[in-house]
Amino acid sequence: MSVVALAGGTGAAKLLRGLATLIPPRDLTVIGNTGDDAEIWGLHVSPDLDTVTYALAGTLDVARGWGLADETFQCLRAMATYGAETWFNLGDRDLATHLVRTRALRDAPLSAVTARLAASLGVAARILPMSDEPVRTMIRTPGGRLTFQEYFVREKSLVEVTGVDYDGAAAARPAPGVVDAIRSADLVVVCPSNPVTSIGPILSVPGIPDALRATAAPVVGVSPIVGGAAVSGPAAALMRMRGLEVSPLGVAAAYAPWLRRLLIDSRDGTHAGELAQRGVEADVTDIMMTGRERESALARRVLERR
Repeated sequence: MSVVALAGGTGAAKLLRGLATLIPPRDLTVIGNTGDDAEIWGLHVSPDLDTVTYALAGTLDVARGWGLADETFQCLRAMATYGAETWFNLGDRDLATHLVRTRALRDAPLSAVTARLAASLGVAARILPMSDEPVRTMIRTPGGRLTFQEYFVREKSLVEVTGVDYDGAAAARPAPGVVDAIRSADLVVVCPSNPVTSIGPILSVPGIPDALRATAAPVVGVSPIVGGAAVSGPAAALMRMRGLEVSPLGVAAAYAPWLRRLLIDSRDGTHAGELAQRGVEADVTDIMMTGRERESALARRVLERR
C-alpha cells in the first residue's frame, strides 16, 4: 500500500514514526514543508525536512521535538563569543547536515539533496520537499514582516499576527515526484500539523491542491486541535487570524474540498455531525501521541479504515 503524507512540525514526526512501524519504508512518501527554511550563519536550514528525516532515522531528540538526540552546542557558544546571533539553536552534529546541504545545493536541486541526506542516514522512505523553488512563509505583524523562524523561535510566537504570506509560491512548481505520488497513492494522510504554517505552504504550491482533488485515494487528516486549543505551537492564533474556527471544523475548512476523513479527539466528538454535513467523516479516537505505543496506535487507526 502506497501512503503519502503531507508533513511539517513535531506532530507530523510522531505520526510518521508510527506509520513507519506498520508499513514498509519503501511504501511511505513524505511531502515536507519548506516554507520554514531559513539561512542561518550562511547555511541553508530546512527544519521540517530535517525533523522528518531525523525522526525516521531514529536520531531525533524526542524530548525537544527537533534536532538530534545527545547533541552538543559548542559551536553555538563560540559563535556567541564572536557576536553572532544565537537565537536559532544549531547543534554541533546538526551543523553537518546544513553544511552538506548548502554545499550540495550549488550543483543539485533541494529534492536531490534531500534524498541524498536521507539515504546517508539510512532512511528508506522517500522524503520530498514540496518544491525545489524557494517558498518562504512570512508573518505579517504591526511592526513589519518576519520570517517564520523569527516569529516562532526568536519571538516565541508572542507577537500579534495580522497576516501570513507564502512568498514565491505563485512561481513555484511541485518538486519532481510530488504530484505523481499523490495521484498514485492508495492513501493520503495530512499529518497533525499547523494548517496555516505547516500544511498551508505545501498547499500554496500550484498543482498540489489540484492533485489532491484529483486523486482516487482517500485523504485522511489528523486534527492538530483538541478541545479548542492547539496540541502544540501557535496553530490556534494563526487559525483565528485566517478566520478558521479553532476546532476540527476549522481544520476541515482549511482542507476542503478534498478531505474525506478527519481523526478527532473524543473531547471534540460533538463536532461529528457538522463535519458529516460538510462531507467529512469524523473518526473519534485518542489522538494524543504521548509515547511510541500511542504513535503506532494512531497510525494503525489512520491506516485501518482507508
